Amino acid sequence: MTSAQLERNDLVAGVRFQKIGKLYHFDYSGYPDLKSGDYVIVDTRRGRQMGQVMGFTSPDDNRDLRRILRPATPRDLVLRQHWQAQQDEALDICREAAANLRRLAEVKFVASQYNYDGSVVTFLFSAEQKIDMSALQKRLQRKFEARVEMRQIGPRDVAKLLGGFGACGIERCCSTFLTDFSPISIKMAKAQGISLNPSEITGMCGRLRCCLVYEYEQYVEARQKLPRRNKRVGTPYGEGRVLDQYPLKDAVLVEIGEGSRKTVEREDIIPLEEFRKLAEKAQAPCDKHGDGSCDCGKPVGQRQADLLPKQPKAARQPPEEKAADASRPEEERPRRSRKGMAEGPPRPKRRRRRRRGGRRANRAGDASADDTRNR
Repeated sequence: MTSAQLERNDLVAGVRFQKIGKLYHFDYSGYPDLKSGDYVIVDTRRGRQMGQVMGFTSPDDNRDLRRILRPATPRDLVLRQHWQAQQDEALDICREAAANLRRLAEVKFVASQYNYDGSVVTFLFSAEQKIDMSALQKRLQRKFEARVEMRQIGPRDVAKLLGGFGACGIERCCSTFLTDFSPISIKMAKAQGISLNPSEITGMCGRLRCCLVYEYEQYVEARQKLPRRNKRVGTPYGEGRVLDQYPLKDAVLVEIGEGSRKTVEREDIIPLEEFRKLAEKAQAPCDKHGDGSCDCGKPVGQRQADLLPKQPKAARQPPEEKAADASRPEEERPRRSRKGMAEGPPRPKRRRRRRRGGRRANRAGDASADDTRNR
């Protein structure tokens, strides 16, 4: 066995069941000779299905994979073609049966799909709310020998099945290459400067267009590099105020003077506010000093860490008073507080007043004591 075959044994096969659909991974160790483009039969949650091998990739260790049952035979391919031709007729039968049920008046049946051997038929429908299709399913089960399944899909899936052309004049993205729908918000349209008119940002499905997400990240990245609106900047034409941003041009629209507007590229913009802040910071004293070395560039001796702390005014005392205090005896020296201020003679301690309740209780106790003495 060659090294290429050994490397392929560590991979899994990516199988697709529809022309534009998701890839599902399967273990093909039982059939190592499979190639891209081959049709295989696999077992899925919806029964046995026929899919096409699109390629090989590395497996996910935390995921259990199902095995490929067998390669598809020419008979399987003929059966698949035969049942695909019966799908339109099955859809008409479903619509006729649903017309007799009033609850399904607003339901739109889009397509019907047979599996490769005709054992399962699935009807795809769309509705604004979730609807119980058990009554219709029972009626259809009497008319079809295959097992009948009903599946509700969203408006984007409906547009993908129907196909057609978009507002740009080419085929819809969902029906040509999109295998999955990304979440889209109105914030993406605002970031790209697109008008919020519903006719311009919504597609044929009635939802926001899928193309809004294509260039959203590039717009966000470009806007971060450009100065924001109403910011003062310097230009070759003079100082001005930013009116608007042009992310694709990598430029801004600047108002210079009264009524004069110029388009300036990002390379020619001078950030005046940043320069002013740097100048103010350079003139201000350094406040990042510690016990270690200083990185502000000032020489030794001029740093704040090298300056001695000044004594507070309250702690200062003239030398004459110091000499007079030293000549006095220790008992006559004025006492000083913690702040260094001279204190006068000691104040008498004030007795705290008791509460009225306590006074009354004491008076009552003194009266009872006097009565006992008199007795």
